[in-house]
Amino acid sequence: MPTLTKLYTMEEASQHNTKDDCWVVIDGKVYDVTPYLDEHPGGDDVVLAATGKDATDDFEDAGHSKSAKELMLNFCIGELDTSAPIIPELEIASKKETANYSRNLMDLTKQYWAVPVAIVGISVVAGFVYLRKK
Repeated sequence: MPTLTKLYTMEEASQHNTKDDCWVVIDGKVYDVTPYLDEHPGGDDVVLAATGKDATDDFEDAGHSKSAKELMLNFCIGELDTSAPIIPELEIASKKETANYSRNLMDLTKQYWAVPVAIVGISVVAGFVYLRKK
């Protein structure tokens, strides 16, 4: 069935992820919410965090009102092209980073050893001064 709206891939929509150019995908529709970012009650950070993925769950979990859903119609610029391949979600940490985590922690420990030693030293001196006054 032909559609009357423009079709966008998830990759195209995910490229619009800044405060000056912000698109979100909700329920298979693409919305250009750039002009609404400053007016969004939850702040622009919440909307920007929902870019580059299907934000339907985020939108529904926020419990938007009926008037908010009606307002969205003003920002609809097209639909999501479901025939295009979907980009995979980004990993929070890769396996390589996880393997190097302990090494990085040890490097930091070697580099900043003076701070904990100074804290322990000051605590010991303060304890002796306190006991001497008793």
